[in-house]
Amino acid sequence: MVNRRHFLRLGPLVSLFPSLAFRATQLQPAKTIASDTVQSGLPQGGPLILSTWKQPKAHAAAQAVLDQGKRAIDVVEAGVRVPEADPNDTSVGYGGLPDRDGRVTLDACIMDENGNAGSVTYLENIMHAISVARAVMEKTPHVMLSGEGAQRFALANGFKKENLLTPASKAAWQTWLKTAKYKPVINIERHDTIGMLAIDKAGNISGACTTSGLAYKMNGRVGDSPIIGAGLFVDNEIGGACATGLGELVMRTCGSFLVVELMRQGRTPQQACEEAALRIVKKQDYKDVQVGFIAVNKSGETGAYSIHPGFNFTLTRNGQTEVTDARSYINK
Repeated sequence: MVNRRHFLRLGPLVSLFPSLAFRATQLQPAKTIASDTVQSGLPQGGPLILSTWKQPKAHAAAQAVLDQGKRAIDVVEAGVRVPEADPNDTSVGYGGLPDRDGRVTLDACIMDENGNAGSVTYLENIMHAISVARAVMEKTPHVMLSGEGAQRFALANGFKKENLLTPASKAAWQTWLKTAKYKPVINIERHDTIGMLAIDKAGNISGACTTSGLAYKMNGRVGDSPIIGAGLFVDNEIGGACATGLGELVMRTCGSFLVVELMRQGRTPQQACEEAALRIVKKQDYKDVQVGFIAVNKSGETGAYSIHPGFNFTLTRNGQTEVTDARSYINK
């Protein structure tokens, strides 16, 4: 299994790739789409928890909440708070690698079964960005708060201010500064966003997405993770989707919204993830960048797909958890 820390650290690629026989307006998926089968070995149906990357600890915390019969939004919030508090996770929350100026800035969003959503961007000194995003959803008339305003809101609502730059992340940043160019080399940055989707015992779907963003990014940069419709989208009638990888590419295609809309048109979650990735491949120079999608529909079918190999996902169903390598457009 490829280590998720090297998601974008790609090796030499093959010189020839399959051509795209694909039209976005076709109802049936093109031949370049590999399969409409669910990749997991676990039986279909809910309740379930699905997330990007290898996340056994996050799933254990989420499962504990699911077992209590709570809402899916409680499940996903509890799950993603685990990597947010992990100092060894250098791309989410506490321990996240900083921007090029040495500042750890967090982005997160959350969405419930009723279409309510909350988001924070450029949040500093608050560990659990996902919980602040939920507070934005529940306590304000807004969807998104950013920067100093988001921090003031968090502090006013009882969140603790603390330094998120760990000694290890600070040392890594100082090493990077010795040879850094002004523009980060985005294809080799560590970027391991956690996106999580859940179906609760009532059959309702919610999702959460949280990250410290692209390592050594330009100060002020915000990716897809806190943007409803890019890093995360949920429609309780249809399903939900999350994205990970180079956020700029996901934002340009409204990636998670696209996956859900493709499911609305009749695609399976697997087909929808593959077609969304192909939209990026069709329009972008994809050889040195990565994007991955996960999705679940109302029936509990799941899907996952990425442009390059190396992306995996975690699924918990009926008390069983498994990590699976996603299929990819480029096969090695």
